Amino acid sequence: MNILGIGSRINHNEFGKGVVTNVTSKDYRVTFMDNGLETIEIDSDFEVIEACEDDVDTISFADVESSLVRILKKWSDVSEVVNISDKWKGGKLIMEPGDTNLQGKELTIDSFFHKITMVRDRLRVMEQKINASKNLDEQEKIDLQQYITRSYGSLTSFNVLFKMKSQQFVGQKSS
Repeated sequence: MNILGIGSRINHNEFGKGVVTNVTSKDYRVTFMDNGLETIEIDSDFEVIEACEDDVDTISFADVESSLVRILKKWSDVSEVVNISDKWKGGKLIMEPGDTNLQGKELTIDSFFHKITMVRDRLRVMEQKINASKNLDEQEKIDLQQYITRSYGSLTSFNVLFKMKSQQFVGQKSS
């Protein structure tokens, strides 16, 4: 079956006559004279009145976007949206040195949380790069992976800031 191109005219048994206005890998978007815009499956039953050549890429934007998101999550430091727990929103972190002659530091908890999540994301990217490395042997990968796991464990104190448990740090599980 040849895929119709944009501009093809069809007659559908339910919607009547229409023109193909968009093509994806699974369906046609057709503007029908009497029924407006409808989506019909490529292999559905209709009569072709006039076929235009398929000069469009039949991969939909949604397909491309989904693939790109998967690739970026796997191979880059693009981070997922991580929300801070509601009780900490708008709060501040105050650090006061033991020496009263020195100045303290104050920053918003939101800013601190952002820095913590960036550390987590960088550790994940490092983990992926180690696992994908062709220059490290398996034992070296395991050794480096253990350092990363211990780093996650050291950061579990900050889990109280995360809204979703699934996004928290997880260290080495005790046996």
